[in-house]
Amino acid sequence: MTTARKLLLTLLVLGVYLLHQDFWNWKNAKPLIFGFLPIGLAYHAAYSILAAITMAMLVKFAWPKHLEDVQPQTKAASEPREDH
Repeated sequence: MTTARKLLLTLLVLGVYLLHQDFWNWKNAKPLIFGFLPIGLAYHAAYSILAAITMAMLVKFAWPKHLEDVQPQTKAASEPREDH
C-alpha cells in the first residue's frame, strides 16, 4: 500500500472519529428532520452510514492480502494423533 493511500485512510478514520464527538447536538432537540426525527438522531443515522462506508473502504484498500491465502489442510494433519 502506498504512503499516500495510508495517509488518506488514516485521515479518513481520524475525521470519522472526530465527527463521532457531536457535542454541538447534545442539547438540541430541534429542528426535526422529516417532521419527526430529532437532529441528534438524524446525525447519528448519517454518521452510522459514514462509518459503514469507511469500514468498507478500509477492507477494500487496507486489508492484508496474506490473510486470504489459506492453504488446505492435508488429511494427515487433520486427523488426531494416537500415541501409545
